[in-house]
Amino acid sequence: MSPNPPSSRALPPLVRIEGVTRRFGDTVALDGVDLDVRAGEFFALLGPSGCGKTTLLRVLAGFETPDSGTVSLDGRDLRGVPAHRRPVNLMFQSYALFPHMSVEKNVAYGLARERLPRAEIRERVAAVLATVGLTAQARRRPHQLSGGQRQRVALARAIVKRPRLLLLDEPLSALDKNVRAEMQLELKRLQLEAGITFLVVTHDQEEAMSLADRIAVLDRGRILQVDTPVELYRHPQGRFVAGFVGSNNIFSGHLLPSGGLDVPGVGVLPAPVGVGSAAGLVAVAVRPESIQVAAADAKGGEGLLHGTVLDVSFHGGSSRIAVTVPALESPVLVTASGPATVTAGTPVALSWDPSSAVLVETEETTWKTGGQAT
Repeated sequence: MSPNPPSSRALPPLVRIEGVTRRFGDTVALDGVDLDVRAGEFFALLGPSGCGKTTLLRVLAGFETPDSGTVSLDGRDLRGVPAHRRPVNLMFQSYALFPHMSVEKNVAYGLARERLPRAEIRERVAAVLATVGLTAQARRRPHQLSGGQRQRVALARAIVKRPRLLLLDEPLSALDKNVRAEMQLELKRLQLEAGITFLVVTHDQEEAMSLADRIAVLDRGRILQVDTPVELYRHPQGRFVAGFVGSNNIFSGHLLPSGGLDVPGVGVLPAPVGVGSAAGLVAVAVRPESIQVAAADAKGGEGLLHGTVLDVSFHGGSSRIAVTVPALESPVLVTASGPATVTAGTPVALSWDPSSAVLVETEETTWKTGGQAT
């Protein structure tokens, strides 16, 4: 996970979005969005399909006009500024390379359209191809390149015009897992070297966490939380964010003044004193890696929750354990280092430190009893 650069905190926002709303018929794609993006940062818009993130990207690029609200870049109001006159470039998910052109001609295309001097075009294209490591492939056509190389060509074509802001729409979705991991590092390196503000749209929370300095989580056209990856993971604000950013076990119950969460049919589960002064039902989230599992008799023994191992899956450096607990609708998820020491059907006891429980939602209405693993 990438921490927020300390130097960026004092910088004024490069992009300011205020009260932006966009409707398509009866569908509200963006609902009063407010957002600042700082100069020089790698920013991510994260959310499920249909949450509005691509619509917001298109508003920034100038391909969509908001029904209300303002968008400014470097203090300049972008309303009425056509897409081709904005200091913004958009790298499409499909890359959209010209198949009949060589790599260098693909990269030079935008500069040639601007009628820049040929010598300047050659110099800028050579420099950017060196930056993305494609100097040796300059004369090749797109069909002669790997998926990762084509992605680099698209990126080179986008940054060669030296935009103030580069927008990337699911830039790594077409790559296989190994190439995607490599290109995540490459994108971050290129962003730092180019000194351009990157704004990426993705539904992949691991991708957002590995790339971004800050992340905005969207759902149903609204921004629910903007934070650094570390803070977003440790202190999610709301049930949706807690479930969408990584796995979480969510328990519903009543907070006790002395500490703990009273879950009907289960008992009192650990929660810190002073976690909130909410009345009524609340939701508390506990990450799988914060839960300790030990073999125990199903009817007694040490631990806070007693259940039975439903499934164990090994993921190389860690194991994922699903535990069914009476009175809870969903299994409790546990992440253990290395191979698991328990097997399916084993009675276990689960425990966690009270400080690991995070209040994520207050709700006065009646919820279904129990925990929800997401």
